[in-house]
Amino acid sequence: MQHVKVPDDRIGVLIGRGGETMREIEERAEVRLDIDSESGNVRIEKVGDPVKGLKGPDIVKAIGRGFAPEDALRLLDNEMMMFDIVDIGAAARNRKDLQRHKGRLIGENGRTRELMEELTGASVMIYGSTLSIIGGPREVQAVRDAAEMILDGAPHGAVYSFLEEKRNELKHKGMEYHPYQG
Repeated sequence: MQHVKVPDDRIGVLIGRGGETMREIEERAEVRLDIDSESGNVRIEKVGDPVKGLKGPDIVKAIGRGFAPEDALRLLDNEMMMFDIVDIGAAARNRKDLQRHKGRLIGENGRTRELMEELTGASVMIYGSTLSIIGGPREVQAVRDAAEMILDGAPHGAVYSFLEEKRNELKHKGMEYHPYQG
């Protein structure tokens, strides 16, 4: 059994209209969710396939970090799919610095975040003081590396070149490449 804290403004998304999203997560991930909508605490209990059940907490965390439920449920697409969080706040000295970091990660009109998705095939969400990623291990690592480059002050052009290089590496290694269609 695991516990996950979900922000107040994401509880409704996790539950869904009439409990629809919660039931879909329970059914597909073979878990039971006990959601305390007052505190945002979610208790996750595995009730079926233990491998699927392991994805339950990550699905809840992903929704809590801003992903739409259908994107979070991609974690069940195959056992290699994973969820990762980059703590933007850890790289910031103060609130103004955090806003600047978030702005650089999002990019003008969301372009940097979109390119991270297009060039890696991962899903990327920036919410609060975190950047979250859903994808395969290589996709997630490429986005994490790109985000860390941006947080370290690298020029956007250098980061885009890095991401294009990673995409080409995946293609040349015979890896199946599926751009995220969001």
